[in-house]
Amino acid sequence: MSFEEHAARDARLIILRGLNGQLDGRLNEIMLTALLETFGHNRSRDWVRTQLRKLHELGAVALAEAGTVLIASITRAGVDHVERRSLIEGVNRPSPEV
Repeated sequence: MSFEEHAARDARLIILRGLNGQLDGRLNEIMLTALLETFGHNRSRDWVRTQLRKLHELGAVALAEAGTVLIASITRAGVDHVERRSLIEGVNRPSPEV
């Protein structure tokens, strides 16, 4: 696996954890870009949009548009991955909660 793919899989897990931590399970791409930066992923909004679209393809998030901004909502499959009930190929496996 290339470094770029490893970084993308890690970012997808961070996105799912961020969404799962919200009361309504939603965040927009601007907030997700800021969240990723706190974990060392200093990437463009276009790159974040690409990761959101991949998570949508994998069934982990639903996407909606508000003007020019994407809003991601975690799905049951995304929650199950974060909570280690099932795995989604293409997203890093979450560490066990300690």
